[in-house]
Amino acid sequence: MVFPEDSNHHGTLFAGQGLQRLARAAFIAARQAAGCEVVMAAVTGVQFLAPVPVGRALALRAWVSRMGRSSLTVCVHGLAEAPGCAPDMVLQGIFELVAVDATGRPRAMSATYSHLHSSPQEAP
Repeated sequence: MVFPEDSNHHGTLFAGQGLQRLARAAFIAARQAAGCEVVMAAVTGVQFLAPVPVGRALALRAWVSRMGRSSLTVCVHGLAEAPGCAPDMVLQGIFELVAVDATGRPRAMSATYSHLHSSPQEAP
């Protein structure tokens, strides 16, 4: 939900809040797929496609599109939802994350999942 404290002076989602939400969704998807701790290495692209007014629900869908030895690429879509209306894609981002050990050094990932190259509609 977009609350007034998440908004800018136009009454829509502040871009920094949108980026933070996308990054958190990417982190959760990467950590689950990696089976270990991960850190953000890069944001390779973010698009704010449409304003999200205060009061709208914001559904985020994240999925891993690439899994390397120690790094992952995660795509995230943000959909604004209002009662009685079809969801609108309003945000999207691509994030690079790296699996790390207890000292924060890159490590090989041990887990692999069959849903990795799936679209957001097919992701669990």
